[in-house]
Amino acid sequence: MGDIELTPHYSTKEVPGRCVKCLAEGEYDSCLKSLLRGEDCHDLKQTYEALVSFLKSPESRKLRDESERLLADGKQVTIRISAENGKPKYELEVNE
Repeated sequence: MGDIELTPHYSTKEVPGRCVKCLAEGEYDSCLKSLLRGEDCHDLKQTYEALVSFLKSPESRKLRDESERLLADGKQVTIRISAENGKPKYELEVNE
């Protein structure tokens, strides 16, 4: 599985924003639809499992709160979901 990157944005008049949870749910929906269509790819299954794990994780709420605080301060953030030794790993990256 490659890293999953979620980059949340605040809404403006020109661009609708998306929070980390909404972005993760969108990726989840996309993976689920692909799997239901019969696309049987090992990476796709791993991505699906990583997203399910992230959405159920108490850490996802902390990352969402922190990313929203940073966005309010005018910073750009990216949440990276990856696997390390078979376990999910979540990172918050601040892009100044």
